[in-house]
Amino acid sequence: MSFTVGIGEADFAVLRKENAYYVDKTEIIYELVHDTKNKVTLFTRPRRFGKTLMMSMMENFFSIRKASKSIFEGLSITEHREFCKEWMNQYPVLFVSFKDVEAEEFSDAYDMLGVRLADVCKDLADVIDTDAVDEDDREAFRRLKAESGKKSDVKNSLKMLMRMMNAVYGKRVILLIDEYDVPLAKASEKDTSKNGYYSKMLDVIKGIMSTALKDNEFLQFAVTTGCLRIAKESIFTGTNNFASYSVLDERFSKYFGFLENEVKAMLEAADREEAAEEIKEWYDGYVFGNSYLYCPWDVINHISALRYKRTAKPKNYWKNTSHNGILLTFVKHTDFDVAGKFEKLLNAGTIVQTISDELTYDTLHSTEDNLWSVLLMTGYVTKADPDEDGDTVSLKIPNKEIASIFQDSVARYFTDTVNSDTIQNLLEALWEKDEIRSGEILSGLLWDTISYNDYHEDYYHAFLAGVFVGRGYEVESNKEKGLGRPDIFLKDRKNRRAIIIEAKKADKESDLGKDCDKAIKQIVDEKYAEGLYGYEQILCYGIAFFQKQAKVKLLTKSVPISFQMA
Repeated sequence: MSFTVGIGEADFAVLRKENAYYVDKTEIIYELVHDTKNKVTLFTRPRRFGKTLMMSMMENFFSIRKASKSIFEGLSITEHREFCKEWMNQYPVLFVSFKDVEAEEFSDAYDMLGVRLADVCKDLADVIDTDAVDEDDREAFRRLKAESGKKSDVKNSLKMLMRMMNAVYGKRVILLIDEYDVPLAKASEKDTSKNGYYSKMLDVIKGIMSTALKDNEFLQFAVTTGCLRIAKESIFTGTNNFASYSVLDERFSKYFGFLENEVKAMLEAADREEAAEEIKEWYDGYVFGNSYLYCPWDVINHISALRYKRTAKPKNYWKNTSHNGILLTFVKHTDFDVAGKFEKLLNAGTIVQTISDELTYDTLHSTEDNLWSVLLMTGYVTKADPDEDGDTVSLKIPNKEIASIFQDSVARYFTDTVNSDTIQNLLEALWEKDEIRSGEILSGLLWDTISYNDYHEDYYHAFLAGVFVGRGYEVESNKEKGLGRPDIFLKDRKNRRAIIIEAKKADKESDLGKDCDKAIKQIVDEKYAEGLYGYEQILCYGIAFFQKQAKVKLLTKSVPISFQMA
């Protein structure tokens, strides 16, 4: 049997018709409708955890405008025969997504919102072709469809469309709103700049949501998804039978993301069972409620790569799909002392933090607790213990993929913010053969940045490379090229001089001097200076590190001319 996955496919009907592999999450429909009486349900989950596909699945199941029996055949929901008879393709469904409603300025974001509403109207164009629809609604519909609606049309758009659908089908409408908070998230990012427009976008989204969800006689029930539950703005205030389920809640926790047995079954279907442990290390570890989950986007992408090349290595599929700027925002906050916590997390430790699942985009950065809460809700950290209750929980980085995003963000921040005068002083000290001053400056730089990998030798190598890159010299970092090359080549072609550095990690502070000597001996024994033709000065340094301390030693005897001119 052939195995295919639909990378990026969020249309449930297309996925099923193309016979792509589908992890069955349809039981959520029965649990949501049969076991709760929620008028409005909000699911908040990180990006790339299957929210849009879930909403598409619900639309296909409920929509009276579809015939979905064949695409649900064999899935768990069909075991509830009486329920399916009552609900499958029996209700008008209004499905709208706000996931693309973002821009640099309010006017462009508002235009994007208009485009999304116009698309919805075009899909419902046949609805207005009946005398049952009110003429005023017809006119407003035409304006929205032509992207020429007034602001009052936009704010009242969903309720108006539901009234029209109710008039046509004689039934109340199921409303599905995907990624409701994306417009506000983007607006909040820009609100600190001259183009800030958070309050304007909040006014529009609040109007849309309020009219659609509060006291709407045309609403059967609504399901909404997003990353955060917006509390203070009162978007959901006054909504009857409102329920919100975040990553902290046990109920519905298994439906967004892949459980371990689901990943195992997928690997078996793909004939790639041997990759299970590696996939677990990279993409598992999220704790939602009491469930351990894999990120589905990553699993699907990597299994697809494994199908093409059985030896494909895991990589970071998540970093280019989410708003990773929140990490830099966190690190840059000078009024929060979070460096120690970041180091602990990056070294596979846990921290204890007070968190909340009710946040507001305009106050995200007001407290440290808020920022940790955002990192939890958006998937950058997760609960360390699924059995913990209450507002104070232990947090950890879930897996290798997210750890690499932390490392990249920290490294970028260090590169962007390190004092150029300090680097210049370091370079001058090295050229002037000042071992003590060079060691002091390096130690100071280590204290000012965030260490990870538990002070592995590779960390120090990357640290040195980051210090010297972009300072007007040719820098070669050859650790990855294997034996026979030094850690750092620093070449000043203009002045025909060069620095060779070999770095070592000491096991204890008292070994710093000894490890510097080992590094220098390696430079000499391996003849690292060979091939540097025409350089008049070559300085060779052994540098040893222990945690946040650095010791620098210079090869005091001159590098033989034969090394330079060989």
